[in-house]
Amino acid sequence: MKITAQPVLKTVTNIHDIGAAAWDRCAGDCNPFVSFAFLSALEDSGSVAAENGWHPMHLVAEEEDGKIAGIVPIYVKSHSYGEYVFDWNWAEAFERAGGQYYPKLQVAVPFSPVPGPRLLVQADHPDAPSLHALLMRGLMALPEKLGVSSLHITFCSEDERTALEDQGFLGRIGLQYHWQNQGYQSFDDFLGALNSRKRKNLRKERRQVIEAGYSFAPLSGDDLHPRHWDRFYHFYRDTSDRKWGTPYLTRAFFELLHERLRDKVILVSAHKDGEMVAGALNLIGADTLYGRNWGTIDRTPLLHFETCYYQAIDIAIARNLKTVEAGAQGEHKIQRGYEPVLTHSAHLIRDPGLRNAVARFLDQERASIYASSDYLKTEHSPYRQTGQQGDDRT
Repeated sequence: MKITAQPVLKTVTNIHDIGAAAWDRCAGDCNPFVSFAFLSALEDSGSVAAENGWHPMHLVAEEEDGKIAGIVPIYVKSHSYGEYVFDWNWAEAFERAGGQYYPKLQVAVPFSPVPGPRLLVQADHPDAPSLHALLMRGLMALPEKLGVSSLHITFCSEDERTALEDQGFLGRIGLQYHWQNQGYQSFDDFLGALNSRKRKNLRKERRQVIEAGYSFAPLSGDDLHPRHWDRFYHFYRDTSDRKWGTPYLTRAFFELLHERLRDKVILVSAHKDGEMVAGALNLIGADTLYGRNWGTIDRTPLLHFETCYYQAIDIAIARNLKTVEAGAQGEHKIQRGYEPVLTHSAHLIRDPGLRNAVARFLDQERASIYASSDYLKTEHSPYRQTGQQGDDRT
């Protein structure tokens, strides 16, 4: 009986050294953010690079015949920008105590608070569980091997977080707000599921935007042209500048995104008086519409809600998509039909003192987030409750 050798782990600093076919065999086609097309567009456009604090160092499991069976997208970080799971206080406390928090390792999709798989294993591999275990062992060894303080896996799946906790990682949860399609056939059908007050408010908001003279078009594939991306990039830079953010994404990134994921990209364009005044970038997954970036030169109230939230719901219903994920944070999304869901991350910290302090903090934070989630679902849900009386459905 032939004994199959265990795959060899190595790190790769350029995604093209792995290649699209090998990467996507592991990543699958459900979540566009872990696809070769998306991540290579970040690297090739210079949006992700060592110069801006995101140095690629992907972990790869290579079998004896040279085939790649597992991948983890990893970046060496010299700061904590662009992550959306905040560890600034951990870094400050550690450095105040004489430690060096940066560089650190980040397993993530850069600049994208999108939940999804992070340990990417070929779906039809005959020994996928062993490959997951191998990748986890490789991750655990990397911080000491590279002499860095920590390794952080953000917006991973719940199953991954649980498995990593079993290996000694610290688990962390967060809150996002997602819209769930309950088989709606139209936006009005969705509105019928809301309580009367919320339903009237949503109708009023949509009507006010239309009566103010705005129109909207979801653009994809051949309908998208360089002029649209030029305009959207202007919006993106304006939004970053106003919010004191760092505009990591280059103009070239949007061009490459369109080129490589053209049928999975939808740019909702908002127009007034013949001019494009706002836009919202969305990506389509197997059953999810992912809202990503938004920008505008128009400060009109309610324009953001229509462009980002209501237009996304329209698209999801039309395409029979199960979920709309509208990005990080935002309790204001609840009254617009988006419900709280938990997100997950896992953290490996080398220094025992820092690890113990972070563990205590995460225990307290977790209790608070669970309580907030339960409260928001029970006390602030916009949906009609079973047996609710006095709802005129207008």
